[in-house]
Amino acid sequence: MSFNLRRFGQAAVVEVAGQLIVGNRQELKRMILAELEEGTRQFVVDFALTGYIDSSGLGILVGLSKKIREAGGRLRLASLNEDLRTLFELTKLYTLFEICDSLEEALTE
Repeated sequence: MSFNLRRFGQAAVVEVAGQLIVGNRQELKRMILAELEEGTRQFVVDFALTGYIDSSGLGILVGLSKKIREAGGRLRLASLNEDLRTLFELTKLYTLFEICDSLEEALTE
């Protein structure tokens, strides 16, 4: 499992490789909150290389979404595979997040 942060213009893109689970969720939280404190307001979490998200991973995403919105920012999720899309549909979390089909789409809107 790894997280990779890249910049595209004003946006910070965090690539999640592997799984977003209880054992690594705090690393994602620290990474995004540090960027938020530095003034970044546009975030994309890219799930192109992600196979699984557990309930704690979903919880971290919900919490980050709230903090980013409170700071006047925007969080988008990109490149969810079919299983992850189903997870967001079943939990109704698709209503909370902007979900884009690809990283390119998330960066161009």
